[in-house]
Parts: sequence; structure tokens; C-alpha cells
Amino acid sequence: MTAEPVTSEADDAPLPAWFYPPPNGWTADDLDRLPPSAPRFELIDGTLVLRSPQTYFHSTVMRRLANAMEIAAPGDLRVVVEMTVRLGERQRPEPDILVVNAAPTTTRTAFTPDEVELAVEIVSAESRERDRRAKPQRYAEAGIRHFWRVEREDGGGGAGQDAPVVHVCELDDTTGSYVPTGIHRGRMTVPVPFAMDIDLTALYRR
Repeated sequence: MTAEPVTSEADDAPLPAWFYPPPNGWTADDLDRLPPSAPRFELIDGTLVLRSPQTYFHSTVMRRLANAMEIAAPGDLRVVVEMTVRLGERQRPEPDILVVNAAPTTTRTAFTPDEVELAVEIVSAESRERDRRAKPQRYAEAGIRHFWRVEREDGGGGAGQDAPVVHVCELDDTTGSYVPTGIHRGRMTVPVPFAMDIDLTALYRR
């Protein structure tokens, strides 16, 4: 991150020094060294991935789902949004919602896999492949026991249109990968990582 600014051929404007990777490539620690003016990134397989602007569906479902989870969570667990997880030297993804067993400090920027009970990804058009394949694979390899993937599903019009559907997965210790344990529409009742009964129809209404 010490490279001199280079002129962009597109608009003749210099690119900032932080734009260029360090000599040995990006690491999880480098995210904390980006300047405040830099966009938000996550690190997947050593590659910086820009966090795109959220859609209204994504933002609303994330906020309401996190609130519902927080209400149900026992006192020793915390529900946090948009914080990264250090899975390895070159892996630092940012799930939309996390349930963690560690109390965050005011300056903390990431959690470790052993502190994460559940990772939740809300799928957007630009993140579909990462949220369905790359990121859950990395979470499973790191030993995070529970993973939810929230998809937007066309409910056929009316109040049910664009309904959130939650795909619930749990880590299989024999294979080291996630296995699906349920697909939830309308209402979701699960016993792990703690008991939750969530009205999915209340997460998004036009």
C-alpha cells in the first residue's frame, strides 16, 4: 500500500495508493489499514471484493431479521450486522448478520470463527455466486456450525410479493460441509443455535 498513484487511462485521474495490493498480496490485516475514505471491502481468497450499495429489500430484511434474532437470543450471545470474520490469512468475508458468543469492544472490527455461532447471508443479484457457493464453503471449512441463506422469492403478487425465504444449513462433522436442514417460508421455527420463532412475512412488506 505504498505504491505511488498511477494515472487512470479512463479519466486521467490518479488512482489512490491504497488501491494497489501489497507486494505479497492482500491479507486479512490489510482491511484495517485502508483509509476511512476507501469503500467497504471484504476479502475472499486474497481478493478484495467491493461491497455494493444495498437494495431496499436487502436492507429491510437484514434489519428486521437481526432485530427478531436479537429479541430471541440468550444473554450470552450477541447479534451483529455487517462485521467481518477472520477465517484465515487471506479470508475475511463480511456476512450480513452474525450471532457471536463474544462481547464486542468499541474498537473491534472482526471476529474469529470460534466466536461465531451463526452466519447469515442475504442474497443480492451481484453477490449470488459468492453467497451460494464461495462464502458458505469458507464458513464450513472454518468450522462455523450454522449458516442461513436468505433469498428473495416472488410470492406471486399482492402483499406476499418478494417474500424472504430462509435456507437453513448445519455443519456435518463427517464431511466438513453444510447440509440443509430446512427451507422456511412464511414462518421459521428452529431450535439451534438457539430457539427462534420468526414471522418471515413481517420481514418485508411493500
